[in-house]
Amino acid sequence: MTEIYSEEQTLTLVARLTRTRLTALVEAEAVVPTRSATGPVFRKSDLARLDLLCEFADVYDMEPEALAVVISLIDQLHAARNDLAVLRDAIGEQPPEVRARIAAAIAARTRD
Repeated sequence: MTEIYSEEQTLTLVARLTRTRLTALVEAEAVVPTRSATGPVFRKSDLARLDLLCEFADVYDMEPEALAVVISLIDQLHAARNDLAVLRDAIGEQPPEVRARIAAAIAARTRD
């Protein structure tokens, strides 16, 4: 079951988050809450993202638009890592001769 948090709960649970900062991060689409009849709601993963974004904002003095770019890049990195894991598992299921040919093709491309 997915836990959801109201805006007020989110502001309470994410220590460095202010209403102004939350509004700016939502406007920059650094985090995209789900809309409900009672207003925006946030998932547990949104709270973790907001905490990370607050850390970057405080430590690196980053603006909301820059934070949106950074979190997008982090999302892309996670997706690429997941894709590589799926590819690794699929290759691992192949017969040894197929895995050897794939390894040789990769080695040939990385020597350049």
